[in-house]
Amino acid sequence: MTTSAGRSDWTDAFETKSSTAFGAAFAEDVVLEASVLRHPVTGREKVARVLETASGIYESLTFTNQVSDGDRTYLEWDAVALDGIEMQGVTVLTRNGDGLVVGAAIHHRPLDAALAFSAEMARRTSGVVDAEFFASA
Repeated sequence: MTTSAGRSDWTDAFETKSSTAFGAAFAEDVVLEASVLRHPVTGREKVARVLETASGIYESLTFTNQVSDGDRTYLEWDAVALDGIEMQGVTVLTRNGDGLVVGAAIHHRPLDAALAFSAEMARRTSGVVDAEFFASA
C-alpha cells in the first residue's frame, strides 16, 4: 500500500491487515456503513473483523487524498481487488473527542466492483457476519 494522503491509524490498519490494528482505532460502539453492506455493522470487535477481511481482498490500495474538517476525515482511494478489478472510493471517518473512530462510511465504485466485493465479503466472513449483510454472487 502506498499512502500519499498521510499516515494514520486507519491507513496503517489497512497496511497491516490486522483486526487488532483496526480495533485500536475504534470506539467500543463504532458503526460501519458501506456500499458493499446491506446493513450497518456495529461494535469494535465485529467491525474490526469485517475490515480485516476486507483489507485482505485488496491486491493494492492507495490512499490518494485526505481532507479533515472538525471530527470528520475524508479519504479518497484507488484499489485493485478480486484478480484485477479496479475500483475507487471515498471513506468518511467520524471521531469522538478521544480521537477514536465512532463512524466509518466506505463508498466503493463502480457498482459491479462493489457487488463483486460484497459477494466475496459474504464468502470470507461466513460464520462471523450473517450473509444478509452482503450482496449474493
